[in-house]
Amino acid sequence: MENYEEKNYPTGQEAVPPIQNGEENPTDIVMQKRRNIVSYLHDMVFLLAGVLLVFLLLFRVVVVSGPSMNNTLMDGDYLLLLNNVFYFPPKQGDIIVATKDSFENGEPIIKRVIATEGQWVDIDFTSGIVYVDDVPLEEPYVNTPTNLQEGIQFPLQVAEGCVFVMGDNRNNSKDSRNPEIGLIDTREILGKAVFLVFPGTSVDTGKREYNRIGVIG
Repeated sequence: MENYEEKNYPTGQEAVPPIQNGEENPTDIVMQKRRNIVSYLHDMVFLLAGVLLVFLLLFRVVVVSGPSMNNTLMDGDYLLLLNNVFYFPPKQGDIIVATKDSFENGEPIIKRVIATEGQWVDIDFTSGIVYVDDVPLEEPYVNTPTNLQEGIQFPLQVAEGCVFVMGDNRNNSKDSRNPEIGLIDTREILGKAVFLVFPGTSVDTGKREYNRIGVIG
């Protein structure tokens, strides 16, 4: 056993034996832990910044205004919109947000794609059935049959680079049936609605139905 030289220490302090070979200094251990924590926090900040940047590039948040998409979407619903840079080409059945200078000063509209370029659209306004390329569409998402004629003449072929859109609440929606809107140029599409983040008030219950949160079909 080694003998340590006795020294006088201030009252309240104990003698600390010198560090032997192979032993770590407690101060160094504490400093190393602090450096590890700082490094971890640094990495987390950069990771979160990267995730936020990707999110801002890919998505934007939009709010539904009006009843034209009832009951698929409600007035006041908050949606995640996949930006148009990453969304193309539009497909039949997609729910999109677009701007149209000829309609309400270019305010964004949210509608469902019914037909894409080159396809023929026809509507039997008596039965409320929509035909695309002479095939009747199965539309479980509509709130009402398509009985409202708004001025566009059918049958209609969708022009190149355009889509034909309608709201799901067919008899309370201004859409491609209306000459003010007509066909939507794909360059006017802001993006595709992909996720319902926060629900608006339901027209049926007057409440927010949180079970509606999720992927938009």
